[in-house]
Amino acid sequence: MNEYDIIIIGAGPGGLTAGIYAGRQGTKNLIIDRDLAGGLGREVPEMENYPGFDNISGMELIEKMKVQATKNCDLREMEEVTEITKTDGEYRFTVKTSKDTYRSNAIILATGSSHRHLEAKGEEEFKGKGVSYCATCDGFFFAGRDIIMVGGGNSALQEALYLKNLGANVTVVHRRDEFRAQKHLQNQIKEAEIPTILNATVEEIKGEMLVESVVLKDTKTKELKELPINGIFISVGYIPHTELAKQLGINLDESGHIIIDKKQKTNVDYIYAIGDVCVGLKQWVVACGEGAVAATSAFEDLQN
Repeated sequence: MNEYDIIIIGAGPGGLTAGIYAGRQGTKNLIIDRDLAGGLGREVPEMENYPGFDNISGMELIEKMKVQATKNCDLREMEEVTEITKTDGEYRFTVKTSKDTYRSNAIILATGSSHRHLEAKGEEEFKGKGVSYCATCDGFFFAGRDIIMVGGGNSALQEALYLKNLGANVTVVHRRDEFRAQKHLQNQIKEAEIPTILNATVEEIKGEMLVESVVLKDTKTKELKELPINGIFISVGYIPHTELAKQLGINLDESGHIIIDKKQKTNVDYIYAIGDVCVGLKQWVVACGEGAVAATSAFEDLQN
């Protein structure tokens, strides 16, 4: 059986940073991810607010972090954690995955989140046929085509700008009368002359084999309007992955996020949580900071 001091579940920005810090403290550590390292971070087309880089893609930054992390700890990609149990004896936890079983004395949950869906009629039917949640993944296919980006936060406007730069004819649709995104992103949308439709929700996505139109509902007048499009990109928030946290009896808030203290500790001893699965600001640099704090907290607790 593979034995570690700290096991980090999730290899996004926070998990990779936790691995770097944990390894430099002299502990034996493992990062496990059910997918490729990076999580949703791989989908970020451009970042202009990560310290040290005027502009860098999520994919490029993840690759740099991955190289650095694997100098300090083990990494298992494409291996899903299915169960964590508390155990008696030399090690506090047993971690079962789709491929192996591990033991550890501390756990850092960096399980991240997934894209929230609109729950609109036709959304599931046309997923991968004109409905997308990742501009970086699918934007190339929509150059010169009419599409909408649904959402009003930072991610939605960043991806709308990226799609515009790829040559897509993009319009931003948002259910409120103003965007929630940072002001500089709103200014960039105006400068790029990207059309916007405010106070509108997506009621239905229509087509034959592929997306051909979308039905929008005015949130004030309740009027329905059908808009011909070739694709719809959706960025309306995220759902935290807390299945493992629930197994362990970890406290969640009303929105389903893990509750942590200033040292990233949960209510269960020797279990910590970081990144998008936690209460707090959903930003790359925040997840990295939390990863550093959690790894340091775990190291200190293991010395006692």
